[in-house]
Amino acid sequence: MGRWEPNAAGRLREAAMDLYLEQGFEQTTVAEIAARAGLTARTFFRYFTDKREVLFGGAELLHERLVRALEDAPADATPIEAVAAALTAIAELLVDREFSGRRQQVIDANAELRERELIKMATLSAALTDGLRTRGVRDSDARLAGEAGIAVFRVAFDRWVRSKDDRMLAQVVNEALSQLRTLVAAS
Repeated sequence: MGRWEPNAAGRLREAAMDLYLEQGFEQTTVAEIAARAGLTARTFFRYFTDKREVLFGGAELLHERLVRALEDAPADATPIEAVAAALTAIAELLVDREFSGRRQQVIDANAELRERELIKMATLSAALTDGLRTRGVRDSDARLAGEAGIAVFRVAFDRWVRSKDDRMLAQVVNEALSQLRTLVAAS
């Protein structure tokens, strides 16, 4: 093995996903992930703090992009329009449907990982709520729009990873938001 191997992080991520799906998250060790990738455990820890980070790395980027997009939404945007802009922005970061689907399978199979995913979603919801409050939206409206936005995102994400068509996640998110608007208008 050479001192430097190209795309070490990607190889580690792929090896981890393969092993998580083959033998389960809990049963997989960092040493096994590194060996499958043709690297050392030490190299693994240069890229990831622990084996959960393979699944949850990038959460900070999603959070930052969501907050920035909400701040950048037009001043006259309604709360749900501002939320839509933020959700579209984070959806544009998630383009690898195969990886996302495999990741979701691993998370669905492990209660601890499901809990961590829920915490991540709650954090995004809180960021939407706080951002809407900053925009001058009344507290109860901000919370409702933030929670509804994350619910829409979760439904759209699930549809996207399970679908066989070529639509991007951002398109599925916007379709789900449109569906929610139709449901609310019909009430």
